[in-house]
Amino acid sequence: MLEEHEDGERLQKVLARVGYGSRRACEELIERGRVTVNGGVAILGRRVHDDRDLVAVDGVPIPTAPGLVHYLLNKPQGVVSTSSDPEGRRTVVEFVPEDPRVFSVGRLDFATEGLLLLTNDGTFAQLLTHPSFGVEKEYLAEISGGSLSPGSLRLLKEGVALDDGVTAPAKVAEVAPGMVRIVIHEGRNRQVRRMFEAVGHEVTRLVRVRIGGLMDQSLKPGAFRTLSLEEVLSLGALAANGAPDKRTRAERRSNLQR
Repeated sequence: MLEEHEDGERLQKVLARVGYGSRRACEELIERGRVTVNGGVAILGRRVHDDRDLVAVDGVPIPTAPGLVHYLLNKPQGVVSTSSDPEGRRTVVEFVPEDPRVFSVGRLDFATEGLLLLTNDGTFAQLLTHPSFGVEKEYLAEISGGSLSPGSLRLLKEGVALDDGVTAPAKVAEVAPGMVRIVIHEGRNRQVRRMFEAVGHEVTRLVRVRIGGLMDQSLKPGAFRTLSLEEVLSLGALAANGAPDKRTRAERRSNLQR
């Protein structure tokens, strides 16, 4: 039997506060069995506690604690994706409000530009960064050495052998000589740069242009905006329902040797 909290907040009130509509609309969500608490189907009248219970709608965890924020930042070049830096370099948190304190969801390296999420929502961050989930990240890469050869393009698409294992398949297209669009769903350190290095090309500029369904060409470098509830839930749904590559590393190595 699921533990209930007598001092908690009624579930339909929580859903309404988050943004799921009127109290009655939220009651209907619960009555239809679309809401779970800690993995079990919720019933009307259920009470929940923000710091103990995981609430999900249609299998997607929702942000229930008051004061949660979710920012989308266009990270400039020459900024580190941490809250502080011993070398005194600028950090991503300097571009968003000081209160509440936030952290980055994943990282972009010092030289990489583009879209980065910052939040104080640990559940949301874990959902998007856990290796078993597959939220896509799209980049534009300027590379040295001219156009990719057909063999290099195939390797990038099927999986490249790096020192920490073979990468999952990627979506890759050369949009102009020396300009490549690449989509990955892993989050290894400097992964895109290392993938191109493995096929003989140095990345001279790298910009992340999409996270899941999030794109925003209006954000200038250093600018940020707050995500809407719909955007937060959409990202959560992509992560919860993502289909990351299921092949083993051995299978990918076999493909590389063909």
